[in-house]
Amino acid sequence: MTSRIPTLDIRRFTDPGSRSDRDAFVAELGAAYREWGFAGINGHGIPQADIDAAYDAFVAFFALPEEVKMQYHVPGTGGARGYTPFGVETAKGASHFDLKEFWHIGREIPDDSKYREAMPPNLWPDEVPGFREHGYGLYQALDGLGSRVLAALALHLGLAEDWFADKTDFGNSILRPIHYPPITGTDIPNERAGAHEDINLITLLVGASAAGLEVRSRRGEWVPFTADADTIVVNIGDMLQRLTNHVYPSTTHRVVNPRGEEARKPRYSTPFFLHPNPDFLIDVLPGTVTPDNPSRYPEPITAQGYLEERLREIKLK
Repeated sequence: MTSRIPTLDIRRFTDPGSRSDRDAFVAELGAAYREWGFAGINGHGIPQADIDAAYDAFVAFFALPEEVKMQYHVPGTGGARGYTPFGVETAKGASHFDLKEFWHIGREIPDDSKYREAMPPNLWPDEVPGFREHGYGLYQALDGLGSRVLAALALHLGLAEDWFADKTDFGNSILRPIHYPPITGTDIPNERAGAHEDINLITLLVGASAAGLEVRSRRGEWVPFTADADTIVVNIGDMLQRLTNHVYPSTTHRVVNPRGEEARKPRYSTPFFLHPNPDFLIDVLPGTVTPDNPSRYPEPITAQGYLEERLREIKLK
């Protein structure tokens, strides 16, 4: 019998009735990530109406004619902003591209920011009213929730609660609305999203209530994780795995193809990839190095350098 990936109410951390409940939340969250690299978060305070409004805008965009969508595709940028068409992204080491198209919304920063070269301006589709308002509103809401999760993890690691704050306040984070079109053929070798790990610090997935997401356990079993509608799935990415010397694993996951009539239906999901500031140096935290867990990464690397390296591996650059 496979144990279940836990879902935790973050109000125990942000609005604690007692200090002991807050401490218990930190301990339970840390234990979930050490075991799974995944957890569900509810009590997050993001109104369902705001999520629904953003999804309505995303669905409207993906329904546009291909030639209209391609006006927002910027070749040579690794899909940093705007539209990436079907058949481009390929999971690291996979032979077949993923069955998806997607859009990238990044952080809004001033043109004179030192990060402008790494973080280009957003594109916004004129054809979809409310896309910018609702899309960036969801970006900001998930950015805030991610900061609260990182604060709890900082405490679990023995760091100051605000340790991540000035390292992610200009993070090169991405909101990615994804459309998995209906599958009409048979014997398709591709998966909607091939087995992979995420690049960033943590990922917050809105709309994981549709079946398809599977997480590989430590024993190598594929465990379905279909969250309740009010739950946001939050998982560890490779940058945090590296920073914590694998104390928190970046767990392999995938989105499998449904069978029968379900395969004829589209699937939509929206992950938020929370990144550090581009110049943040990913260097193993000393507190995670022990005789049983010696440092695996003697050479530090900047977040931007690591991101570019990985984008090449998944064929976005």
